[in-house]
Amino acid sequence: MQLPTTVYGETGTPVVVLHGLFGSSRNWMTAARRLAAGPTGHRVIAMDLRNHGTSGHVPTMSYTEMAADVAETITALGLGPVALIGHSMGGKTAMLTALQTPDLVERLVVVDVSPVTYPPAFVGYAQAMREADLSAVRRRAEVDEQLVDAVPLASTRAFLLQNLVLDDEGARWRPNLPVIEAAIPDISGWPETTGRYEGPTLFVYGGKSDYVQPEHHDAITGYFPNATLAEIPEAGHWVHAERLDDFLATVTPFLA
Repeated sequence: MQLPTTVYGETGTPVVVLHGLFGSSRNWMTAARRLAAGPTGHRVIAMDLRNHGTSGHVPTMSYTEMAADVAETITALGLGPVALIGHSMGGKTAMLTALQTPDLVERLVVVDVSPVTYPPAFVGYAQAMREADLSAVRRRAEVDEQLVDAVPLASTRAFLLQNLVLDDEGARWRPNLPVIEAAIPDISGWPETTGRYEGPTLFVYGGKSDYVQPEHHDAITGYFPNATLAEIPEAGHWVHAERLDDFLATVTPFLA
């Protein structure tokens, strides 16, 4: 399926950005504008992955399907080859896109994730969002209160609440929560795949995150032999949101 996109910048080499679980292209707005700015800026295309953001609601969302969506969209828009950036779930999607359709990916940036299987997480987030009573909601704060037990961290609740739509029709969630919840075990994993992507690859990870560990390095270099790893020491999992200046200082020279 072709994915909806938001484009920043009219000229420059194309950079495609993929968000993580429960995210959308809007999460990359500030970073995309910075990457698109200036005389050496890029044309940044932020995509909404299936069942997220403004993308279509479909019954399944495996990594194979999501990578195929990205490849189809790049091809349909006549963009390739592109620099492809992905965070977390979007990072795994970006990796598989590069492995399966390397002719579409000129270089690859993977943000705080490795090509490995992690213990399933975030099912409780999806359940809490789906079970929230939205029938009489008029303010985000009312939903925030309902999520506190399942999502204790205020910053994480604020991130999830970006998915809440409030308009004249009432309150509703933008993502396809039942399908996302069912897919989380697979999203936490890594599909069986072969091959190598020989293009330049940069893994950027947060020093306060545990998603990229030394024991993952063999898997990384096995799939991506030209990979370089860069740590942002003060960042957690949401590297580009928590330490944007440091993230851009690391990624911008690589994209050039």
